[in-house]
Amino acid sequence: MSTPLEQVFLAAHDDLPREAPGSEETTALLLRLAGDLPERPRIVDIGCGTGPSTLPLAAATGGEVVAVDLHEPFLRRLRTRAATSGLGERVRPLVAAMDDLPLPDGEADLVWSEGAAYIMGFDAALAGWRRLLAPGGVLVLTEAEWTTTEPSPGAREFWDRSYPGMRTTAENVAAAERAGYTVQAVYLLPDSDWDAYYRPLACRIATLREDGVDPAALDEVGDEIAVRERFGAEYGYTGYVLRPR
Repeated sequence: MSTPLEQVFLAAHDDLPREAPGSEETTALLLRLAGDLPERPRIVDIGCGTGPSTLPLAAATGGEVVAVDLHEPFLRRLRTRAATSGLGERVRPLVAAMDDLPLPDGEADLVWSEGAAYIMGFDAALAGWRRLLAPGGVLVLTEAEWTTTEPSPGAREFWDRSYPGMRTTAENVAAAERAGYTVQAVYLLPDSDWDAYYRPLACRIATLREDGVDPAALDEVGDEIAVRERFGAEYGYTGYVLRPR
């Protein structure tokens, strides 16, 4: 049974275009940075949500995408979107936890995850997902990071609650190298990618306020937007293109 706050959170996030900062342009750029792939690559998109990266990946590569998420309603919407886009035969939704994937070793030429690795933690994701990669495969993910070594107390307080393990780019590059990866590319997502996430969320919160939903719960759900407005220069999302050594 979900709590009242969780219910408000789900109502605010229901059927948003995306569940993390990003854009089709960023997905396309990271795909280019990943380099050459097989003609019809096997792709696993972890924490895919309703498919903001899944569908562009399927369309751009001609490959099959196993789209993994633990929230089955997201995958129902993805299945509908894929069919509407003519990609239904190349997108395979899979309800599964990202730290317990029922997929064989060497399943993927490309493992992808936008805005979801933090759920496991950067180090655990790199360690746990490596086995999925076929020889020559590549791992692409985006990760929340500090862009300063001395964040403001307000920013630190929020992220200590939301993602206490958050680090700087330099720390994550070093961690990836220690984990046995070559860091092929690093890309800081632009502010417009945050707008693409937060603008629809802010509109949804405003609508829920008009509908009489608990204002205190909505304030808590929208806290991340207020923190971004005040402290956005101190943190960001970074894309990584990693190859096992």
